[in-house]
Amino acid sequence: MKTGRRWLRICTAAALLAAGLLALGWLLLPRPALLEDVSFSAVVRDRDGGLLRVGRTADDKFRVRVALAEVAPAFVRVLLFQEDRHFRAHPGVNPFSALRAARGVTGLGPPGGGASTISMQLARLRGRLPTRSFLGKLQQMYRALQFERHYTKDQILEAYLNLAPFGGNVEGIGAAALLHLGKPAAELTLPECVSLAVIPQSPSRRGPRRGAENVALAAAHARLWQRLGLDPLGAEFALQPPPRPFRAPHFVQSLGAGAGGRIETTLAPGLQRVVEQGVATFLTAHRDRAVRNAAALLVHAPSGEVLAQVGSADFHDASIHGQVDGTRRRRSPGSALKPFIYALALEHGLIHAGTILPDAPRRFGDYEPENFDRAFAGPLRAGEALARSRNVPAIELCARLGPSAFPQFLRQAGLQLPKADAHYGLTLALGGAEVTMEELVRLYGALANGGEQRNLRRLRDLPAAAPLRLLSPEASYLTLEMLREHPPGPGLPRGVAWKTGTSNGFRDAWCVAVLGEHVLAVWVGNFDGSWNPAFIGRGSAGTLLFHLVPALAAAGLNVEPLPPARGLNVRRVELCAVSGGQPTPHCRHCAPGWFIPGVSPIARCEVHREVLVDAASGLRVPFDDGTRVLRREVHEFWPHDLQQMFRAAGVPRRQPPPFLPGSARPSGVGDPPRILSPAAQATVLQRGDEPIWLRARAAAEIRKIYWFADRRFLGTSAPLEPLAWTPAAGTHQLEALDDQGRVATAAVEVW
Repeated sequence: MKTGRRWLRICTAAALLAAGLLALGWLLLPRPALLEDVSFSAVVRDRDGGLLRVGRTADDKFRVRVALAEVAPAFVRVLLFQEDRHFRAHPGVNPFSALRAARGVTGLGPPGGGASTISMQLARLRGRLPTRSFLGKLQQMYRALQFERHYTKDQILEAYLNLAPFGGNVEGIGAAALLHLGKPAAELTLPECVSLAVIPQSPSRRGPRRGAENVALAAAHARLWQRLGLDPLGAEFALQPPPRPFRAPHFVQSLGAGAGGRIETTLAPGLQRVVEQGVATFLTAHRDRAVRNAAALLVHAPSGEVLAQVGSADFHDASIHGQVDGTRRRRSPGSALKPFIYALALEHGLIHAGTILPDAPRRFGDYEPENFDRAFAGPLRAGEALARSRNVPAIELCARLGPSAFPQFLRQAGLQLPKADAHYGLTLALGGAEVTMEELVRLYGALANGGEQRNLRRLRDLPAAAPLRLLSPEASYLTLEMLREHPPGPGLPRGVAWKTGTSNGFRDAWCVAVLGEHVLAVWVGNFDGSWNPAFIGRGSAGTLLFHLVPALAAAGLNVEPLPPARGLNVRRVELCAVSGGQPTPHCRHCAPGWFIPGVSPIARCEVHREVLVDAASGLRVPFDDGTRVLRREVHEFWPHDLQQMFRAAGVPRRQPPPFLPGSARPSGVGDPPRILSPAAQATVLQRGDEPIWLRARAAAEIRKIYWFADRRFLGTSAPLEPLAWTPAAGTHQLEALDDQGRVATAAVEVW
């Protein structure tokens, strides 16, 4: 009796010790990582939440993290019914399933079956354990107990839902729902839940196949449907995965390789579709002209948000290098940078919109620029010169700004100009450096933002950087007003500010427009740099932009011009329509024009003057001496260089008649002539018998210049007309005397 009680105490103590050791072992089980070191795919969505792209993880998987609450409850119920009906009850290992699996592995029982608890499957997936051996099963059970010790059932279930295999490199219900069904896991229907729930048991055999039915998957679906006791008609459901999403591919690629998770972007899906369809329609219509590629970028200027981006005609077309992103490719902009030369000239007080600029043959050192049409239009108003994209006026302004002003401005704006300013020279005004479409859009966005440049943004939660002040609000607004003088293209609302550009050699065609608060840029060309005579700014890129703007307006984009900002220091006044100056009573035609008070060079019109004309002969007289019948007429008094430009361009001007022979004229009054060459105090190297050419500018009424050297008469010439002079070596005193007695002098040293 005593022996029995002693053995009972020993057994009880041993049992308590064993229980204590088990409890201690349970408490000392190390904490395994759940999902902390697992990489997940980036899920890129547009501003409306639409799916753009599911990225790959670092281990080349599609794995989208979801919370348990983000999974359809029906899927959770069906999955547990299929995989682990007693999940909520067991401690991580189902003893009955474990015993059955052990007997099968050791050969003591029939093969088949396994300890397929959710916790053990999670242990296998996290530890990549070989579970077909007895030792492997023990490891799996041990790891399952670890998970159960340190995590709740919901945490374990959520981890499994994020790691379960769903065929190929698709893991987790989040990725499976998006890639196999095109919807989030929360929106799964019951038939879809059943189809997906059977895949993890045999992902290689039951994985969905694009374009074909998977017999094994359909059969497993039907069996589970029947076991659930559901309507037999539902068993006919077959999973047909849609194409994997990759919308707006260049936009998505430009986001870079960010971390996983949901990425909310600025892309406007409706506007993106309009731009994509517009590019495709344009290229189809111009295929017979070998126009095969184009790019476009639409940005909201105040925020810098990219609303639409098309980097090429077809991302998947290798024949046109479709994966190259034309919005970030460096190309020659042609004349697309000209507006910023005019903006700088406005800001520095060199011009206003009505200032007369020469469009005539000019030489700048060794550089003789030409216009695109190889013709010259004569003197033009600055606004007209910009709207018509004349080359010579833009280069004239660039030269007046100074050799470094324009390149330094572009560098400040973020453009890459790696070489010295002298390398670019005045050709920078005509596309002498390469830019990207993004850089162009930022520049034009500064005009729309009152001179403040903003960085482009593609992520909605990315805080906006501080803007960069490039231009004054006044210069920016007036530059847009000058661009609005451009006749609107087909379909463009009046008042849209737009500019084209054609690169040298017909390799790139550009068109950029400011549409209210938005900037739209398009490019047409080839990424390999090959030329095409169809690549002309207005003829190709302009045509594409003219097609896109009405379509974007129909899609809800506001393209109406913005009114001047409150407090803007600009005034709109009447100006002489001919000279651009403040009108006098003699200016018969006036037009409204903008200027910046205190900055713009506004002076009274000196072109229109009233003269006395002899009624009998029609010739001019200097004053009324009471001997003739006179009438008063208004004529234009242009400087001789501008007169020659008008004449060369075939533009008639109302010039004053010559003086009546014998009539007395005032002398020595007014502006004297100015010797243009050789310059005063110049040293001239004479080569052999080659002459030195004398040229002088004179007032509008002057007909002849009388030239003297050291008081010796050399000859006569018309203003600006050259006169040959072959002097001896030494220092000479030149004199240019106009026909009204006014004189200019210059000291010249000849070697």
